Amino acid sequence: MRPGDAVPSVRPRRPRSLRARTTLAATVVIGSLLLAAVLVTGVAVHALGTRHFVEQAATAARQTAVAAGAGRLPDPIPATEGVMLIQVVSDDTGQVVAASAPLRGKPPITTLRPGPKDTRVDGRVCPDGDLVPDCMAVTGYDIQTPSYGGVMVYAAVAWPWTLSNGLLEAVLGGLCAVVLGLLAWGMWRAVGRALRPVARIEGELAEINATALDRRVPVPDTGDEIERLALTLNRTLDRLERSADQQRQFVADASHELRTPLTGLRTRVEFALADPDDTDLPETLREVLGDAERLQRIVENLLELARLDTGTESAREPLDLGELAAAELAAREPRVPVKADLSEGVTVVANRLQLARVLANLLANADRYAESSVEVTVRAEGGDAVLEVRDDGPGIPPADRERVFERFTRLDTARSRGAGGSGLGLSIARETADRHGGRLEAADVPEDEQGARLVLRLPLAPKK
Repeated sequence: MRPGDAVPSVRPRRPRSLRARTTLAATVVIGSLLLAAVLVTGVAVHALGTRHFVEQAATAARQTAVAAGAGRLPDPIPATEGVMLIQVVSDDTGQVVAASAPLRGKPPITTLRPGPKDTRVDGRVCPDGDLVPDCMAVTGYDIQTPSYGGVMVYAAVAWPWTLSNGLLEAVLGGLCAVVLGLLAWGMWRAVGRALRPVARIEGELAEINATALDRRVPVPDTGDEIERLALTLNRTLDRLERSADQQRQFVADASHELRTPLTGLRTRVEFALADPDDTDLPETLREVLGDAERLQRIVENLLELARLDTGTESAREPLDLGELAAAELAAREPRVPVKADLSEGVTVVANRLQLARVLANLLANADRYAESSVEVTVRAEGGDAVLEVRDDGPGIPPADRERVFERFTRLDTARSRGAGGSGLGLSIARETADRHGGRLEAADVPEDEQGARLVLRLPLAPKK
């Protein structure tokens, strides 16, 4: 294609109709079964009819042969069990020596002869002038008689016209076509009625977008897979709406959190530039550094939450929870004294960096709000490894012990932004604990004590 040439249009592919495909498939399958049934029925009817009429002719021929062999052959030969056409034909001359009334004076109706080792022959003759008006089943016996010598005794029974002219096959084929047509029509209607709720669901889904996440698809009262599909779609839309609301709230909260240190940093720099002679530069730089560190903590927490939200599984290894807590305590410079009771051999399977961040967040939270001391305990309890961090600060009201783990949550002035937190530490800690199959919660404290008690439970590592 040369530059400037028009781009050929691509015709959109027409969607295939499930209704049409289902109806066609059902029609083909059932039509094949009906065709097979018609063929089997036709063959069976022909076989049974042939057997019946041949046996009827054979019975009449045997009775006539017995009479001829005894020398008591009347002329004309009387009808036998409804068989009107009977002939006795001489083997030597080929002449009719006796016949039933309709065949008197007429030539032999057939020249069929049995094989060298047989005395009976079965066959079929069809119209031949006025001799045989219709197709007939013929049975013949080759016998010896005292009066006529060797003769052939023939008896013929007319075939029903329904078996001889294809009318039975035509009737069965027409009935099959009618049944198949009614079936296809009924299948088309039934599939259309079954898929009508799907069309309504599709139409409603097409109208749902980022600005209309509160809409839901209609739920048909059918009690089948389509109703379950609609319920599942609505539950999925509920989760999407909650996720979108959380994201919007998260963006708003993150923007608000970032704006405060950025505003303080910019204000201090502007004051220093506006009046450099009257500015305590070292103090200003320390304040700027504090704002930058707070920004760094917020950004690091946001990145950690983003990693947790992706659901990516991190590498894990057996870790001694007591040793990890001791290492984290040794690396800190606490504001208040810390009492540690760390049991040895309390092993969990976890990601070292993530679990260390959980411990750091819990210790930082306790140190931030404690009045005089912090207590850290590690122990095994049942099948769990338990890490407990307590402080003697203002505590967490029972009604807020779940809300404190929500992102950007601060409860009151005692646990406020002025204390230096970003409102993300406990949220990150709980999500990390959940990812490791554990649980982080704010537990009760004795009535005669104050403060907060955060308890982390993780499954103990399997013993080797």
